[in-house]
Amino acid sequence: MSKQIIATDKAPAAIGTYSQAVKVGTTVYLSGQIPLVPETMELIDGDIRDQIQRVFHNLTAVAEAAGGSLADVVKLNIFLTDLSHFATVNEIMAQVFSEPYPARAAIGVAELPKGAQVEMDAVLELNE
Repeated sequence: MSKQIIATDKAPAAIGTYSQAVKVGTTVYLSGQIPLVPETMELIDGDIRDQIQRVFHNLTAVAEAAGGSLADVVKLNIFLTDLSHFATVNEIMAQVFSEPYPARAAIGVAELPKGAQVEMDAVLELNE
């Protein structure tokens, strides 16, 4: 099976040696997104709620570029520099996703790129 590289200017450009997403067959692997504004490549102004919403917005843009949506997410990984924000993630996630929810991991980390407080990556399974 061949790999298709997914790229969109509606999400932040890669800040390292990776692609925004890679599609293999009907599976799409979305790279980690932090709360960068695509036009400026700077962190969004605001609190953790704003950062979480921006990350979901960035993931949505990449998912759509791959021909899907967040409704196609089967696995979501969430990285937080402060696990006390877990309840806020759950609250916003309940607004973004409908049941049945994707499989998920939430991991506390010491630091994220550019000083972000949250990063997420995902795996989509498309219905093609």
